[in-house]
Amino acid sequence: MLVPQVWSSARLGAKGLGRCLVRSLTGWASGEGRKVDIGGIYPPVTTPFTATAEVDYGKLEENIYKLGTIPFRGAVGGICALANVLGAQVCQLERLCLTGQWEDAQALQHRLIEPNTAVTRRFGIPGLKKTMDWFGYYGGPCRAPLSTLSPDEEAKLHLDFTTNGWL
Repeated sequence: MLVPQVWSSARLGAKGLGRCLVRSLTGWASGEGRKVDIGGIYPPVTTPFTATAEVDYGKLEENIYKLGTIPFRGAVGGICALANVLGAQVCQLERLCLTGQWEDAQALQHRLIEPNTAVTRRFGIPGLKKTMDWFGYYGGPCRAPLSTLSPDEEAKLHLDFTTNGWL
């Protein structure tokens, strides 16, 4: 795969990146071979953590929004906590995009936004664990310092999944 090689070389400096942009049939070489267009390829977004070693979802979202302002040709990957409970639907969204069925993809994406926001941003890991239990998976108890959802939070989470037809 090209991307890890490109970014590991980029860490070595511009000279390393220049070597990586050219490839010959026998491997990487400088000056000969086929040029690789890396326009629109971004390094993986690292997961930011808080001082208590928990994922800082606010900072992660901020980083993703910053990357989203940069023009690009396509994207690979995602924050797929929702795939723990709606994996088939997340994969279906990818298939719809890959086959150019944009209207169907947009409709499905809009149905996935609220549940995804609920398990990544609003209720985080406790919300994801509760949702996994609802879908017949083992979410398990939260470890300290996280606590389980309150009955009010659980009702709001349930609403996010029912109003979009998932529960």
